[in-house]
Amino acid sequence: MAHEVHVELAAHPANPACFTQRIDVSPTRTATGGLKLGYAVRGPLDRLRIPTPRAPVSATKLWQHTCCEIFIGTAGDPSYREFNFSPSCQWANYDFLDYRQRAPAAVHCAPPQIQASHTEDLLQLDVMLAPEALPAADALHIALAVVLEADDGSLGYWALAHPAGPADFHQRGGFTLTLDPTGFHS
Repeated sequence: MAHEVHVELAAHPANPACFTQRIDVSPTRTATGGLKLGYAVRGPLDRLRIPTPRAPVSATKLWQHTCCEIFIGTAGDPSYREFNFSPSCQWANYDFLDYRQRAPAAVHCAPPQIQASHTEDLLQLDVMLAPEALPAADALHIALAVVLEADDGSLGYWALAHPAGPADFHQRGGFTLTLDPTGFHS
């Protein structure tokens, strides 16, 4: 049985005024143990740089442009996994041993399945992560985030929670959604 929740991401207080979009995410735990994510960016998109579709391959530095992200950790363990999903359908995953301390190699898992579409006022990104892409634990601590790039190159940041200071999705204070075998809890 799928467990679904809908959350609205908060804009970072330092975002430039040009960013007026509303961002919602619908994470759903699948019956097979995978994770389905539906990112919806609503509002004017005409002044955003939205990457054009490309081959769905792993790529680097996606966070420097419009992309959706998820960070997944477990209780009592400083390690975590980061995934980036671009509207181009490119993706990246990184493993960290502790805060911003990258592991020597990321866990190799099935590539995420990404579908992207947009109109003048909605960017939709649907992502499916296979069960083996998730850390093996009873309860997962999740941070959801989105980076938007304006046509002038400036960046805006959205997350479930923004710890004090500059936008930093790696801070554990932003991992505010818990996924256990019964579903999501905030």
